[in-house]
Amino acid sequence: YSTYERGLGNQTQLIYLYSSTAVNKSTASYSYVIVGAGSAGCVLANRLSENASDSVLLLEAGPKDKQLGSTRLSWKIHMPAALTYNLCNDKYNWFYHTLPQAHMDDRVMYWPRGRVWGGSSSLNAMVYIRGHAEDYNRWQSEGAEGWGYDYCLPYFRKAQTHELGADRYRGGDGPLHVTRGKTSHPLHHAFIEAGQQAGYPFTDDMNGFQQEGVGWMDMTIHRGKRWSTASAYLRPVLSRANLRTEVSCMVTRILFDGTRARGVEYQQNGQTKKVFADKEVILSGGAINSPQLLLLSGVGNADELRKHDIPVIQHLPGDPISFFMQCSLKAPFLQTRSMRVNTGFSEEVKWALLANWLGGFIRSRPGVPHPDIQFHFLPSQVIDHGRVKSNIEAFQVHVGPMRSTSVGWLKLKSKDPFDHPIIQPNYLSTDTDVWEFRECIKLTREIFAQKAFDPFRGPEVQPGPATQSDAEIDSFVRQKADSAYHPSCTCKMGSASDSMAVVDPALRVYGLQGLRVVDASVMPSMVSGNLNAPTIMIAEKAVDAIKGIPSLHDPGVPVYQPVTLETQR
Repeated sequence: YSTYERGLGNQTQLIYLYSSTAVNKSTASYSYVIVGAGSAGCVLANRLSENASDSVLLLEAGPKDKQLGSTRLSWKIHMPAALTYNLCNDKYNWFYHTLPQAHMDDRVMYWPRGRVWGGSSSLNAMVYIRGHAEDYNRWQSEGAEGWGYDYCLPYFRKAQTHELGADRYRGGDGPLHVTRGKTSHPLHHAFIEAGQQAGYPFTDDMNGFQQEGVGWMDMTIHRGKRWSTASAYLRPVLSRANLRTEVSCMVTRILFDGTRARGVEYQQNGQTKKVFADKEVILSGGAINSPQLLLLSGVGNADELRKHDIPVIQHLPGDPISFFMQCSLKAPFLQTRSMRVNTGFSEEVKWALLANWLGGFIRSRPGVPHPDIQFHFLPSQVIDHGRVKSNIEAFQVHVGPMRSTSVGWLKLKSKDPFDHPIIQPNYLSTDTDVWEFRECIKLTREIFAQKAFDPFRGPEVQPGPATQSDAEIDSFVRQKADSAYHPSCTCKMGSASDSMAVVDPALRVYGLQGLRVVDASVMPSMVSGNLNAPTIMIAEKAVDAIKGIPSLHDPGVPVYQPVTLETQR
């Protein structure tokens, strides 16, 4: 490599000259450099290395998801029942925290995010939920041209192998194995029956024709193991000669030549290193890390960057970086009166082994066109992200609105890449969000009061029978509501006329060349459900855009519509 300096008035720009060569152990140039081996990054590494003439480097800040070459030694990642272990420590976890929340009794909220091969797909609860078709049609209307449901569904199918086989909605030959989380647990069946007794429909596929209703959820579990994107996409192709992976790499900035991204700088084992991209640098760090890296690299609001003495590469007017966030209540929960399960395990292990997710999607009020409240039902009790041990036998539901109207923001704390950014979700800062959470409590109580729960129902532990008025319920929500782990929209996709858009519909950063963002941060608005499945879809669809291949398209797919919007159910 050779370098020279180019004078720019009173500034000096250092230009790195490099040649495009085949990947080997001694060169530092690749066709694509991908930052982040998470839910999106593993997909990109697999698909972009399919072409043997393209070389790919995948950089991950955390470790591999295996030890001594074995996933068994990393059982806390791969055993589904062990999911709370990694939510509660920082070995595989960025361990973020928010500012004190003014509308939640000034509580600081804990935000676990994956920092390991597979990213948050190696830490999450393995729930596979795509969202509603209208979420993607809304993206299209918000300026994300080509991201309507008929353009996204083919990529959901492409990614997936569902154990029930392929159909118009499910995939049959993709890398991501998905199973239906159906069990014979009596409390699971009681919840489904109670939901129907309360007037909600049963849906046999929340990711298919009909999201609305109660039913069994799909899970990213295969042969009894967590099936993260590292399992599905990355580890099967590690033998490819044109794919290289590096771990324990903290990317500190993007290297630019003018407005073209040429590579990245990162720290590994105490050394500062640089690597170059012949074609593109792709950020897949997630909804927190990707915008942070853009800001550290001089891409963002110029006034905000100057506060930290960061040279401005590209002014993007949105300031501060805004995002949407889901919040949920792990309540109401009721003490279990009668246990119908008898095993030799302790209660804690018993429920962990038997737990398969089920739940539901309902509409909060008349006039809502598609579900805006989500339930996850548990036949056990989880307290404070699993960090507090339960001392009673109980069942609970995690419930919350999916399309909250509160808008948060993210800013740099400093120009030090190792400083976590400042995270301000602004939870419960709108009257609409307060009302929706109040309804979540009332509607859940109604389901738990149904006849199906009569054999099991003990006293209500939280909020408790004394919490009845709107003011009492609102106070309980402020004290107990918590993160649902689904940040998005920090590098939102949109049209060139949208001043808040960071990337165009091909996920290229506005005003720059050779730089894309591919992860949950590009969502124009929240989807109605969990984020892992949509993030994988985004990466699959982005690959075709990167390769210059026309998007897949499947018009006219039937989607359930409520018989009437004049009633809530």
